[in-house]
Amino acid sequence: MRAIAESGATILDVRTYQEFMSGHIPGAINIPVDRLANNLSKLKDKNKPIITCCASGMRSASAKGYLKSQGYTAVYNGGGWMSLQGKIR
Repeated sequence: MRAIAESGATILDVRTYQEFMSGHIPGAINIPVDRLANNLSKLKDKNKPIITCCASGMRSASAKGYLKSQGYTAVYNGGGWMSLQGKIR
C-alpha cells in the first residue's frame, strides 16, 4: 500500500462526515459511501490510483466495487483507516 500511496494515490475515506471529523488520514478526502454515486465528479481521473478506507473495511470494500463498476481502473481497499495509516506512513 505504501508504494501506491507514494505514487500519488487519492485516499478516499467513505465514513460519515462525523466519523471523518473525529480522526482521519491527513490529505484524505471524505465522501460517505452512500453519497459516492452523486460525487464521482470529485474523482475526475479514472486512471489515478484510489485507496478506499473506512472504519473496518466493509464500507471501503463496497466503495471499491462501486468505483470499479463505474470504470475506475486502479482502486484498492485499504480497510480500516487507522491500520491503513500505519501501512502508508
